[in-house]
Amino acid sequence: MTVPETILVASHNAGKIAEITELFTPLGVKVTSAAELGLPEPAEEGDTFEANAATKALVAARASGLPALSDDSGLVVDALDGAPGVYTADWATLEDGSRDFQVAMQKVEDALQARGATDPAKRTGRFVSVLCLAQPDGDVSFYRGEAEGTLVWPPRGTLGFGYDPVFQPEGHKRTFGEMPSEEKHGWKPGDAEALSHRARAFKKFAEECLGLTRA
Repeated sequence: MTVPETILVASHNAGKIAEITELFTPLGVKVTSAAELGLPEPAEEGDTFEANAATKALVAARASGLPALSDDSGLVVDALDGAPGVYTADWATLEDGSRDFQVAMQKVEDALQARGATDPAKRTGRFVSVLCLAQPDGDVSFYRGEAEGTLVWPPRGTLGFGYDPVFQPEGHKRTFGEMPSEEKHGWKPGDAEALSHRARAFKKFAEECLGLTRA
C-alpha cells in the first residue's frame, strides 16, 4: 500500500486524534477525523479491542469513502484480572454520559486496595492499543501495541489524557502524565523504538502496511 494523501482517524476522542495526527505528521499525510466530519459515533459492543476497533474504522470508512484508521485501547491491570480492559472508557463514564478520568483512576485504585495490591510488584499492568485500518470496500487489517508498566498512586502529572497520570512505563521513573507528547508517543521512520502502546501499534502499521522501515 502506498502512503495515502488523506486518512480519516475514526475517533471523536480529542486526545487520540491529536496523538495519531502527530504520528502521521512526519509522513506528510493529511489527517481528518470522524469528529471533524460529523460522522456518527458507533456503539462499541465488542469484547475485544480488535472487535471495537473494526467497528469504528468500518463505519467511518464506509460513511466517508476514505481509508479510516481507528484505535481501540485500554488499561489492563493484572491484579484486577485484566480489568478495566475493553471497558476502560466505561469506568470513566458518569450517569449523565460524560467522562471523568479522575473518577476512573480512583476506581482502579480502590479496586487494587480491595485486593491488597499495595506493593509495586502486585500493581503491574499494561496499556494496549489496537489500530484497525479499514477500506471503504470493507477490507481491514490490525496492528497491536502494548506498553508494560506499574500503576502508581497518587496520580502524577497533568500531560496526556485518560489514565496517563497513574501509569509508569517499565524502565522509567515518570508516568505518562509527566511526559511531553513527543517523548510518550513520538515515533518516526528511522527510529528503532517507540514508547507508548499507541506509538508501538503505529510503528507496526507504518512498517507493515505502508512499507516504511527503520534505517
